[in-house]
Order: sequence, then C-alpha cells, then structure tokens
Amino acid sequence: MARRPPLPPLNNAPALICTWFGAGRLPLVPGTWGSLAALPFAVFLDWLGGPWLLAAGCVVLFVLGVWATNRYLRVRGGGDPQDLVIDEVIGMSIALIGAPLELRDYALAVVLFRSFDILKFGPIGWAERRAPGAYGVLLDDVIAGFFALLVLVVVRWIAA
Repeated sequence: MARRPPLPPLNNAPALICTWFGAGRLPLVPGTWGSLAALPFAVFLDWLGGPWLLAAGCVVLFVLGVWATNRYLRVRGGGDPQDLVIDEVIGMSIALIGAPLELRDYALAVVLFRSFDILKFGPIGWAERRAPGAYGVLLDDVIAGFFALLVLVVVRWIAA
C-alpha cells in the first residue's frame, strides 16, 4: 500500500485554502469539521450582503478552490484526501444561500448537506466518479449543496 506524502504546512496558500485554515486536519470527521467551519464565512457574507453576496462568494470560492485543489492534489498524490475540505465549505455555503439568519435553519442545512454529501446518490456520486481532478473533488459537494438548498427551501415553504 502506497503511503501519502507528509501533509504540506499550513503556511502554503493551497494547503491553507484546501484545509480551510486547518479545519480539515481536525480529528475523526474532517468533512463535518469543514462544513461547520464554513458557517462563519457564510453567515458573514449573508449578513453583509444577503443571498446574492453569499452566492457570489461561492463562485469565488469555487474558482479559488479549483486552483488550490489542483496544486494540493499534486503534493498529496491525487485522490480526495480527507483533510481537503474546501469542497465542503463551498457546498455548505451553497446550502445556506436560502437560509435566513436563524440557528434552526442553519442546523437543518448542515444535516441536509452532510447527508447528501455522505450518501452521494445520483448526480452527486456521478460527479465524484466522472469529473476529472479538482472538478471531481469539488463538484459532488457543489451538487450536494444545491440539493440541500432545494430541500431547505421546500421545508421552509411548507412550514410557512
């Protein structure tokens, strides 16, 4: 079994971005830590400029994520290393585009996003298996984020 190279230090820009400032290196459940670490970013952008600014932030993060992920994968040896969580940050932020600034809705968005991210049904799993390199790493979480956003909007509509 081939061993992965050592973790790049966090003073390296792609490592800092891909691990979302080290959140991906927290123990046991790095994807969940990455999702939770996305909350301050998403809440701040939503508070500052509403859903449009958060959506724009997601686009910027995706472009930055592709750049950083391509470089990080070269150092880490390809695949989808567990400490790489920029994909969870982007997907979680997408899921929060439709959430009001309320703890209940944020909690539901986290549960929905993580569920879709873990189960990887339909187009989520397809994107992970078929898209090349950084796109494959990021796109499955982007799609999971959109599914979570859709369910969150429907739940809020039904509850209204």
